[in-house]
Amino acid sequence: MDNLAKLREAVSVANKALPEQGLVTMHSGNASGYDPAEDLLYIKPSGMDYDQITPDNLVPVRVSTGEVLVEGVRPSVDLPHHLFIYRNIEGVRGVIHTHSNYATAFAAVGHAVPLVLTAIADEFGAEIPCAPYVDNEDSHIGEAILKYRNRAPSILMGNHGVFAWGDSPRSALKAAVMTEDVAKTVWLAMQIGTPKVIPAEEAEKWYDRYHNRYGQG
Repeated sequence: MDNLAKLREAVSVANKALPEQGLVTMHSGNASGYDPAEDLLYIKPSGMDYDQITPDNLVPVRVSTGEVLVEGVRPSVDLPHHLFIYRNIEGVRGVIHTHSNYATAFAAVGHAVPLVLTAIADEFGAEIPCAPYVDNEDSHIGEAILKYRNRAPSILMGNHGVFAWGDSPRSALKAAVMTEDVAKTVWLAMQIGTPKVIPAEEAEKWYDRYHNRYGQG
C-alpha cells in the first residue's frame, strides 16, 4: 500500500471513529489527513453520513492552492480551516473538528478547560484554551486558532466546537477524544465544588514524563 492509500485509509478510520467515540451526531464534524510530500489532503465529503465513508470517496485537495481534485463532490465546509492549520502549524498531519457535548458546553460559555487533572497535564501540558467567537468567513476561524492556541493540540472555538490536530489522523483523533473526556470530568467536578488548578511546574513534570518516557518509544 502506497503512502496516499495509507493516508486515505487513516482518514477514513478517523472519520468513522468520530461517531463511535460519541464526538459527533449524524454528519456533523469531520477529519482530514495531509501528506506534505504530495501536497495533498483528504477530507470528509460535505454532509455525508459516517457509515457511507470509504477511503475511495474522501475528497482530495491540493493544500498549496486549495484546489479540489475531483469533480461533482463537495469537501467539508470546514476545509478552509483545515487548510489554514496545515499551512500554519508545523508538523500537523491530521485535523479533526467536532461539536462534542462537554467540550462544546465549555465553548458555549467561553471558558477554557482548566488544568485541573493530571490527564490534562499529560496530554495537553496546559489548559485547553477557548478562542472567542468568530464567524465562519474566509480564514477567520484559522486565524483565531493560531492566535489563541497554546501547546495543547486542541482548542475550543467560542460558541462553536472543538478543533484538534496531531502528527497523524490517529493522533488528532486521540486529541479530540481526550478533549471531550477531560471536559466531561472537569464538568462533573464542577458540580461538586471548585476544581483546583495544578501549578505549571507540577504540570510540566507530568507532561515531560508522558511525552518523553511513557509507552514503548
